[in-house]
Amino acid sequence: MLFVMLFITIGIVSAQESESFRGLHKVKRKETIFGISRMYDLTIEELLNANPEMKEADYELKKGDILKIPFPSNTGKTVQPVQTSSANHQQNQPVNNAASTVPAKGADDLTKRPIRLGVMLPLHDVNGDGKRMVEYYRGILMACDSLKSLGISVDVYAWNSSEDGDIHQIMDLKDAQNCDIIFGPLYSKQMEAMSFFVDRHDIQLVIPFSINAPQLTTNRHIFQIWQSPNDQNESIITHFMSKFKDYHPVFIDCNDSTSKKGVYTAALRRQLDQRNIHYSLTNLKSGEDNFSKAFSRTKPNVVILNSARSSELSVAFSKINGMQANYPELSITMFGYTEWLMYTRVHLDNFYKFNAYIPSVFFYNPLSAASQRLQQKYRWNFHTDMQDYPQRFAITGFDHAYFFIRGLHKYGKTFNGAAGMFGYPPVQTPLEFERYGNGGLRNKALLFVHYTPEHRVETIKF
Repeated sequence: MLFVMLFITIGIVSAQESESFRGLHKVKRKETIFGISRMYDLTIEELLNANPEMKEADYELKKGDILKIPFPSNTGKTVQPVQTSSANHQQNQPVNNAASTVPAKGADDLTKRPIRLGVMLPLHDVNGDGKRMVEYYRGILMACDSLKSLGISVDVYAWNSSEDGDIHQIMDLKDAQNCDIIFGPLYSKQMEAMSFFVDRHDIQLVIPFSINAPQLTTNRHIFQIWQSPNDQNESIITHFMSKFKDYHPVFIDCNDSTSKKGVYTAALRRQLDQRNIHYSLTNLKSGEDNFSKAFSRTKPNVVILNSARSSELSVAFSKINGMQANYPELSITMFGYTEWLMYTRVHLDNFYKFNAYIPSVFFYNPLSAASQRLQQKYRWNFHTDMQDYPQRFAITGFDHAYFFIRGLHKYGKTFNGAAGMFGYPPVQTPLEFERYGNGGLRNKALLFVHYTPEHRVETIKF
């Protein structure tokens, strides 16, 4: 199977050149401003200046539009996003039109040349994996564009590394071997080959999502962003014990036979037992009197369910609301699960009312100015909205790329992602790494998303 860096569909309908324009372009379905500018080796500004109507606030690129294609100004290469699709026309070329022969890496200063970034992820529209990774890749490209204002240049190379493909074909390419940093892979079965490859060529490898990577224990080139459920539970419990040390914990059995949260609640109860901290157990099916007896009248209560499902949460809120109507003096805080972030539209009022804390490794806040700017930029660039996931993958890609590229630019290969190396406030995804034994580095950042009774949302970063 041929691995490619870009998939580009070209549709030129006229070659009527004049003093100002070298031709016209008829827009095809799914084409974008970035993709069209890339086809003709133009900057976005050059294309817009040739077609002033595209600068209007309500302009929308549509199939059949005729665009004027100017001559390039040859002001130098820029990093620009491209339209990624499953078109048949395949070109093996880097995103930034870098030369096919790239100088070999050495102990060179990354502040004095472009950082060479590779992306080895499924970049296609065949299934959900590909669609999510295309969005993630677009976020990387937006970060590269933003970093230009800081004087940081990036050469981006992207390959469609699908699940059933042979990743060795990519590794044989000189452009891949000369990368400074690679984002990928998405599949565990590709990790053994990738680990050997980055170690051999002195490349930093960022594993962005949840795959099994035992090579982390021995390979110091690897950054693993994903945290295993066991690691997350351990971290959550540690910070729970500190945050709620003066609270009375109440565990509610939700009678959910499908729940896998019992491992977490059992571990939390063991910690409470070891510290001789009293807690109560109750059940959603308990009568009102027995249910209310589980709650302290003298201390604030923190409630933990053994299910993360929305239906059980609805029943719990109904039960607690009814109880508090009879006992208004009760102080109640809910402590939940990352899955609760998917239910915000349904349960937001109760999150505020009961001072809810939700542990997570990310938080997408649609009301934040930074999120709104990125969404607007994404919509303008790609003429579509980000997919409606609790984690916006384009923003994740933006955070990851901004963090690592800026770190490499400032510290070179000594960058290890530790706290305090530079101040980057993440839009959605905090990153803070620690060395895993003698091997690579893994992310340990954790958030408590707090919905306050004053109808504010704050994030507490650990």
